[in-house]
Order: sequence, then structure tokens, then C-alpha cells
Amino acid sequence: MARKNATPEKLPTPMKYRFSKYKKTLVLLTMAAPTAIWLLLLRYLPMGGIVLAFKDYKINPRNPSFISNLLSSKWVGLNNFKFLFMTDDAKIMFRNTLLYNIVFIILGIIIPVAFAIMLNEVTKKFVAKTYQTLMFFPYFLSWVVVSYFLNAFIDGQYGMITAMQQAAGGPVTNFYTTMGPWPYIIVFANLWKNVGYSTMLYLSAITGIDSSQYEAAAIDGASKWQQIVYVTIPHLRTMICILFIMNVGKIFNADFGLFYSVPMNSGALFPVTQVIDTYVYRALMVTGNISMSSAAGLLQNVLGFVCIVTANGIVKKIDADSSMF
Repeated sequence: MARKNATPEKLPTPMKYRFSKYKKTLVLLTMAAPTAIWLLLLRYLPMGGIVLAFKDYKINPRNPSFISNLLSSKWVGLNNFKFLFMTDDAKIMFRNTLLYNIVFIILGIIIPVAFAIMLNEVTKKFVAKTYQTLMFFPYFLSWVVVSYFLNAFIDGQYGMITAMQQAAGGPVTNFYTTMGPWPYIIVFANLWKNVGYSTMLYLSAITGIDSSQYEAAAIDGASKWQQIVYVTIPHLRTMICILFIMNVGKIFNADFGLFYSVPMNSGALFPVTQVIDTYVYRALMVTGNISMSSAAGLLQNVLGFVCIVTANGIVKKIDADSSMF
């Protein structure tokens, strides 16, 4: 029989409970501090430089301080944005930037998803790991290294393709002055370098699918193709939509290394390789006008933000669970 006067279990005092709560919060804040500081210093603090896009920034030799020069520079409003649209190359660089990115987005979804599905069907683990490593390796190479890999094939004197053309007795193509092949070369180089990374993302999502769903589909008589269409792809829908939205946000930004290093900065190829980023860089090197380059960067990011919100809104109307916000 229980004692009537038994004391209940002692609960922690409010002060101790509050102290333990603060201690746990402090530990979590300490873990998050490095990333928060990195974001603050490298992402948010530099946003104050946006004001450069609206000023005619001049450096005073007597006072090299950035802040004082920024404050003393003349306010010019939207004049710095005009150089992107007043030049004869405006139509070319906007066209190239948009069209290349549209192709990259479309092929950057279809091809990695297909490769991920094929890799998932490889039963031998060693073979699958070998394919994954070989596909993922180019992602870690810089565009400068990739440009020299490509140069080994298309160099006008010592390239492999040039040697094959000479051996066949046909005309030799000077690729660095011939615009025709370069849209295909640019697309191929981008896919070769980046498809492996996207494939690994989709493959990780596929490996997380419950195997019982495939077993149930097989029992119902579904073929392998039907299992891919009705089981695998629906599970990839959310990741496809998120990556699509993120890539649409960069549709006005071009990979500078791809369009500058791979064509070896050949002026003859500007009509098919000139994009917003390379044009701004070349204009900065010629004029030294930091304000114009800041205006171009601000315009790209504002347009990218609009594209992200628009794409997310469209996805949200189609499938609310696949949207980012």
C-alpha cells in the first residue's frame, strides 16, 4: 500500500531550467556562428556597395579611402545602366545569354535524370562507383584546365581533329576563327563538366525511394519502363522543380569561365560567345569604370530575383508541394 505522505518527484527549479535552456541555445548559436559570420561578411555586408551602380565613382589620388571616394562621387542615377543597352553588342549578348541558359536548363534536367536512372539500374557496385567517379571528376576542374583539354583536340596546328583532317586530305578547320561549331562546343563543354554533379543529386534521391514500391509495381505487372515512369520520376519531381527554379534565377548570368576561357578569348567568336558577363569584364578592362560593372551586376541579380519569383509562382500553381516558398 502506497504511503500517503510520500513526497512527489522533485522537479527542476525554474532558475535551473532557464539556465539549461540558455546553455542549449548558446551551444546551438556557437555552432551556427561561423556560417552566420561568413554570410554577414561575404554576402550581406558587400550589398552596401550597390550604391556604386548609381554613382560616377572616381578615385581621388590624395585620398585613397573607398568610403570617402564613394561619398564624394557624383550621383548619376540610372546612367550607368545605359551602357548595357546603348551598345551595338547589346542584342547579341542578351540573346546569347538567354538562349544558352535555356538550353543548359533543359538539357541539364533531361540528361542528368536519364543518367541517374541508368546508374541506378547498374547492379555491380564496382562498375556503378567507377561510372559515378568518372562523371563527377570534371566538375572539380577549372574552366582554364578544360580549355586546354579542348585545345588539344581543336588546335589549328597540333590538335587531334586537325591532324585527322590533314591525314584525310580534307580542308583543315580553324576552330578559333570559325563560329559555326561553337554553339555546340559550348553546350557540350558545359554538359561534360556539370552533368556529373546533377546526376549525383538525382541518384541520391532515387536511392531514397522505398524499394517496396518497385516490388508492388512488379507484382502488378509493371515493366521496368513503367516503374521508371510511375515510380521513379514522380519521386524526382520535387528535386527537379527546385533545381529548375534555382537555374531560372541565373538565366541572366553566364558562366564567365566557360565563355571567356574555353574560346581562348578569340575576338572572331564574339558573335556566338559574347555574353553579359564577358562584355562587362571587357568593358571594365578598357574603361576602368567600376560603376558600370556594378550596375550590370545589380541588373542581373534583380532580373534573376524576378525570374525566381515568377518560376516559383508557376510551379506553385501546378504543384504546391514542389515550390521553394
